[in-house]
Order: sequence, then structure tokens, then C-alpha cells
Amino acid sequence: MRKIAILITVVFLSSCSGFLEENVRGIISPNNFYNSDQEAIQAANGIYKDMRASNLYGGWQGLQAFTVFGSDESMPSRIFGGLAAIMDYNLTETNYGNAYSIWRDLYGTIGDANSVIVNVDGNENLSAQTQDKVIGEALFLRALAYYHLTALWGDVPFFTEDLPLDEVAVLGRSNMDEIRTAMIADLQRAENLLPSVNQGSDIGRATKWAAKFLRTRFHLWEQDWASALASSKDIIDNSPHALMPSYGEVFEIDNQFNQEAIFGFDFTKDVPGNAQVITDSFNPRLRDEPKISALRNEFAGKLNDLGEEFNGYGLAVPLTDLVTNFPTEDPRRPFNLMSEYLGYDLTFTYYQKRCNFDFINSPRGNHGEWWITMRLANVYLMAAEAANEMGNTAEALTYANEIRKRAYGADAPLTASGQSDIRTAIQNELKWELAGEAERRYDLIRWGILVETVRNADYGIFEGPQNIQDYMVKLPIPQEEIDLNPNLLDSDASNNGYR
Repeated sequence: MRKIAILITVVFLSSCSGFLEENVRGIISPNNFYNSDQEAIQAANGIYKDMRASNLYGGWQGLQAFTVFGSDESMPSRIFGGLAAIMDYNLTETNYGNAYSIWRDLYGTIGDANSVIVNVDGNENLSAQTQDKVIGEALFLRALAYYHLTALWGDVPFFTEDLPLDEVAVLGRSNMDEIRTAMIADLQRAENLLPSVNQGSDIGRATKWAAKFLRTRFHLWEQDWASALASSKDIIDNSPHALMPSYGEVFEIDNQFNQEAIFGFDFTKDVPGNAQVITDSFNPRLRDEPKISALRNEFAGKLNDLGEEFNGYGLAVPLTDLVTNFPTEDPRRPFNLMSEYLGYDLTFTYYQKRCNFDFINSPRGNHGEWWITMRLANVYLMAAEAANEMGNTAEALTYANEIRKRAYGADAPLTASGQSDIRTAIQNELKWELAGEAERRYDLIRWGILVETVRNADYGIFEGPQNIQDYMVKLPIPQEEIDLNPNLLDSDASNNGYR
């Protein structure tokens, strides 16, 4: 076997708060690695580490910038770097926000996953249990990388073998539907390999239900409603996950990976390269608050008395549309929209459920928190969407109203009737339930309403509503990649319409 570059993570299993704490990179021959179960698990940990990079799930200008910004949900509080390009819809091949880094790191994840799968599958040095676990995790994380690539760029290079770099460097683009079909098959395999639940230090690793959740997302993109409904129902009926009793409990800082959480990334405070900074984008900064600047010192003193600070970047705030249209009687509103604190009016409205003002246990740039990306409430709404698209409107309302019941109690079910009205009601319910935490822009794209939604939204200081064009539902492949590999334009010389 040829030499390969892989990420090895030295694992300390004494704490259940995270299974990654330190990493080193090197060029290693597979003949000298993958000789024990522990080494194989270390290699799998490296793929998780890839996904936790600042350009992906660990940073405030990573994937979140292209899932919640540029929709009808969130905006930066000020003109800032690549975030402005997203909100203004003036992305080009060279003015792409952080898209090039996202592209690069997603393919780095895919390359590492391919290498792990090839070297673990059938390896006689490893137990069958470890082979199943590691291969299942690698399949899941590779599918997650292709999920984002196809959602952002559509047709992209596709490979599942451990190819040398010179072969990867000349690949053209593959059809996104073919990629999604292949990933659905991989996730079905992963579901059979992964455990139903993880315990102790393994909490946070992929399970069969995380794989099934991701497979459901792929089915929705492909409009395979029957498969999406079946997989959603399986999670609801047979998984160990359950809705938290109240909406607020979902976001309690000391119980983030609760019974509703299906998958997320755990970060560890005070460990170099492992703490997350994404929370900083949601935490307010003191220089902005409170609204009456003359009260700033007084306000800061009251925060200090509580052991708190407004010490973030304050960059991810609800869009004016969300603030205006979020029903005032909705019990979820105060958990989502914070426009005053400690009795002081704030300059901006913030996502309260995404904030953590505890600067002692969660200081700026060193947050040891979970970043939950999959939770059961979304599964109920995916089931509702799929059932409605199949014409099963009564079943759709049953699933959607489980989420309404948790928010309102039993007296406020959705009253929509007819497939079209129920579709709109479900889309709105997703907006209120998952504000600032999921994939709003992706949803608008797959529903085919991104352009009209943005054009009708209030973007404040940003110019997206005036600038957005139909082709902008996809990103342009960055010029740096085209310079390295002109074959990327063979199947589409327009580069997704940007030429």
C-alpha cells in the first residue's frame, strides 16, 4: 500500500465531555498503522477533527455563514468581511466569502474518510466490532461532507476511493443526484454498522440515528417523500431520542446533549485546537450594548456582578423579517429573540438560545460547548413535510402539531387545510422552531423559493434583495480551484451561471 497523509488524534478517554483533545499530523505508511483497534479509532477521530475545523463546524464564518445567512432568518450586525458578500449576493469566483476554505476542508474530510475506509475494511489486525464502528463513522462523515458540497455547489467532483492527489486534481464534476444516491446507499450501510446509542466517552460520536437523520435530509433534497417519511418515522418510533418536555430545556447550557439531541460536535475548553469560537458570533459585544451608550458602564457592572460578559462578536443576529414576523404570542419567541437584558434595551436583537454570557466557564475564543446539528424536533417536521407532499395531510398535521403542542400546549394546533396551506405552515414552523440553528437557506433552495423569499425580505443595510439572481442558489467554484483544475468547467462552462 502506498504512503498516505492522515490525521491521527491522540485520545484521552477519561472524560465524557469530548473524545478529541490533541492531534498531530504526519506521513505514515498504512503498514505501520492500523495495527490495533485503538489506532483505527484514532484515525476515525481525525475525521471528526476535520469537521470541527473553523471553516466548517468550529468557526463563525464556516458552514453556518452559508446555511443561516442569505435567507430570511439571520444577518450580520454590521458589514464584515465575507459575510457582507453573502448578504449582498455579490459572490463571484474571487469574492466568495469563506467558500474556498469550506470547499478545501470538505474535500480534506472526504480524502481522510476514504483513506480510513480503505485501510480498516477487512483489516485482520482489527476486531470486527471496531471495523464496523470506524467504517460506519467514516461513511457518515464523508456523506456529511458531500451533503454540504452538493447543497452549496450542486455538481461537484466525486470520489470514494483513496485516490492519489494527482488523480483527484483532474476530476471533473459529477451529477449531484448521482452523488446523493451513492451517499444514501452509504448511509444505509452505516446505519447497519453504527450503534443505536453511545455511552461515556463515546457520547457525541455518530449513531445509526444520526446516519438515518442525514439520509432523510438527502431524501428530501431528492423529493423521495416516501423514503423520507419512512426514515423519519423510524427515528420517531424506534430511536432512544425524545422531545424535551419544554422548548427552553432544549438549550440549557449544562444539558446540551440531551435526549432530543441526535448529533452534534463537542468542544473542550482550554485544549489548544479543540475549543470552539462559533458561539462568539452569537454572543453580543459590549461595545454595541446597551442601546443607550451612556449606560454602558452601569450595564457592564451588573453583568460583572453575575459573572457575565457581553464578550462576543455579535455578528449573527435575527433578520428584521424574523423579528417582525415571529408571532408575538409564540412561547418560543423569548428563547429566540432577545432585545433587552437585565432591564436594558439592546441595540440589536440576539438569538438568546445561542448565547452564553458565562465568561468564566465559556470565555471568548475558548468555548467548551456542544454545537448540536441534528435534533428530534426537526425529524417531526421532516416527517410532516414528507407526508404532506405525499398528500397525507392529516398525518402531516399530526407530526407538525407534536411540535406545536410542545411550544403552546394542546390548545394551538395548526389550523391550515389543503396541501398548499399546510406546506406553508410547516415551512413557517421550521422557521420558528429552528431559528438560527439549522439550514434555513438550504431549505429555501430545495423548496425552490430562495430567490422570491430574499427579494421580499428586509435586509436592512445589505443589498441581497436587489442583487439576487436565479442562478445564485448555487455558489461559484472558486477561481483558485479552477486554476488548479480546469476540468471543473468541462460540464458547465458557466460555473453555475457566474460566467
